[in-house]
Amino acid sequence: MIPSPPGFRHLVRLSDDTGLFEHARHAVVRREHGYCTDDVARGLVVVSREPSPSHRLIRLSESYLTFLTHAQDESGAFRNRLGFDRHWSDEPGLGDWWGRAMWGLGTAAARNATSWVRQEALAAFLTGARQRSPHVRAMAFAGLGAAEMLRANPDSAVAAELLTDAAEAIGTPAEDPSWTWPQPFLAYANAALAEVVIAAGELSGDRRLLGSGLRSLAWLCGAQTREGRYSVVPVGGWRPGEPRARHDQQPIEVAALADACATAALASGDPSWQEGIVRAAAWFQGDNDAGAPMWDPSTGGGYDGLTENGPNLNQGAESTIALISTMQRHRELP
Repeated sequence: MIPSPPGFRHLVRLSDDTGLFEHARHAVVRREHGYCTDDVARGLVVVSREPSPSHRLIRLSESYLTFLTHAQDESGAFRNRLGFDRHWSDEPGLGDWWGRAMWGLGTAAARNATSWVRQEALAAFLTGARQRSPHVRAMAFAGLGAAEMLRANPDSAVAAELLTDAAEAIGTPAEDPSWTWPQPFLAYANAALAEVVIAAGELSGDRRLLGSGLRSLAWLCGAQTREGRYSVVPVGGWRPGEPRARHDQQPIEVAALADACATAALASGDPSWQEGIVRAAAWFQGDNDAGAPMWDPSTGGGYDGLTENGPNLNQGAESTIALISTMQRHRELP
């Protein structure tokens, strides 16, 4: 069992009234690296999932939403990198950060406990939904935000169109049973692709599409399981026919599996998908290739990666949010 719930302690430590710092040395914020839209959007997802947030978490929602609306331009694109000096270092674009911003805004518009946050997030989501990214993962992340919107408002044509376009961008899995995946390689946050197809099939009533997504996710879970535990594709990715490295495994890959399995259980009505969530939580607890916990109980921070020498003890925003997200899914289990 988890020694004590990680909670939001370290996320609060990484945050200020501007946003969410990207990096930390152990648990100490590295201000010189500044903030990024990617991580602020991830933060907005997890705080918006909380049904009864504390005042502190409500303040985080407000801070993160303000950051995203500041990052967004009139066309719906987003800047990604803000320095500690409060100057942007890039121009608005449609990379992964656009997709994650749409995921954060869609989740906040659908689920945040504060009414004005929901309203402002909806306005920003509708502006961002004018755009389409040429990048598959950006579209997948945006599709997750659209799915959240549709569950809250099934009549949202804007969200339905974005989710449909995201599923089309991802494509259908190959027929080859040794590589039942819609892309020619595995990179990062892979399960998000299957999750979007599952959600698109569920929310549109398209059983064929739903089955396609479930088939992809089942293959992915199997490909990333070794001796009953998750052994996920490392940061360098994996292509068929190539040797597969075991390190450095990233927490976002595990969190994406937990999210996708939760969506699969909801969409299919099959509780066996919950085992994927249990396995993801266990990975953070130490049921992984190194047999080492992937978070620090003294700080509540998630470790940045699983290396051949054990955990990378730095506790940045991405890994900490992956920990929080996975434990949220685990807490939802019956």
